[in-house]
Amino acid sequence: MNTKHGAGEPTWHTFEGLSDVSDLAHGVFTRHGGVSKPPYDSLNVARNNGDSQEAVRENLSRVKAALGLDRLVSCRQVHGDTVRIIDEEAIEQSGDYSPVIAAPPGDALVTNLRGVGLLIKIADCQAVFLVDPVHGVIANIHCGWRGTVKGLAAKVVRTLVERFNSRPADLIATISPSLGPCCAEFRSYRDELPPAFWPFQAKPSYFDFWAISESQLLGAGLLAQNIEIAHRCTVCESRDFFSYRGEGTTGRLAAVIAWRQSPGQVQGK
Repeated sequence: MNTKHGAGEPTWHTFEGLSDVSDLAHGVFTRHGGVSKPPYDSLNVARNNGDSQEAVRENLSRVKAALGLDRLVSCRQVHGDTVRIIDEEAIEQSGDYSPVIAAPPGDALVTNLRGVGLLIKIADCQAVFLVDPVHGVIANIHCGWRGTVKGLAAKVVRTLVERFNSRPADLIATISPSLGPCCAEFRSYRDELPPAFWPFQAKPSYFDFWAISESQLLGAGLLAQNIEIAHRCTVCESRDFFSYRGEGTTGRLAAVIAWRQSPGQVQGK
C-alpha cells in the first residue's frame, strides 16, 4: 500500500493494483487529519457513535475534497447482505446530509456513475473494493464477520455479473486494513462461524478473515493475481486506524472508491 496526503492533510492508503486503473480514485483513510476530539480523534466519519455532528461533517468534507469528488454516497451499515445499486434514481431518492448522500441501509454499494464516491465506514471490519475496468463498475463492501458468514462479497460479484455483465476474471479486488489473524479471537466460534471457516484458524480460536475473504472471492471466480490484501491489522495499528476491538468507543475510518468525473483528473491535492 502507498500513502498519500490531501486537502486538510488527511492521510490515506492506496493499493498498487488499483492505482494502475485509469480514472479510478480510491483510498482507505487513516484516523489522522480530522477535527474530532478523543476518543474519536480525529478523522471519524460515523454520525451515530457519539461524536459531534459538526466535526463529522467537516471530516467528511475533507475526505470528499482529498479525492476530488463531486458526490459522496454512504449508507447505514447493518452487518447484513443487502447490496445497493447507486444510480441517479437511487441518489434522487436518498437523503441529503451534506456533504454525504445517505442511501437506505445496506452493506454493499455498487455504481457505474462518474464523480460518485462510495463510502464504507470501518473499525476492524474489512472494506472490500471491487473494480471492473472493462465495464466501468465499482463496488465497496462492508465485510464484518457476520457479512462474511453470509457470503456478501461473493453476492456482490454475482450482482456485477447479473446487472452489469461483468466477468469475474476481469474483476480486481482489494481488502483493507482490518482485524488480522493475530487478533481475530472467536471463543464461541463453533456457534458463530460455519464449519467451512474452521480450517482458517491461525491458532486456537483465532481466525484469518483475510484468507477467508480471499477464498470467497476465488470461489466467486476472481483470479488470485487480481486480489490484493493490505495485511495490516487495525487492532495492532490502532495508532493509525480506529479499532472497535482495541478501543471500544472510537471512530470509524473512511474507505472510498470512485470513478473520477473527468478522464485524467488528478487524485488528491
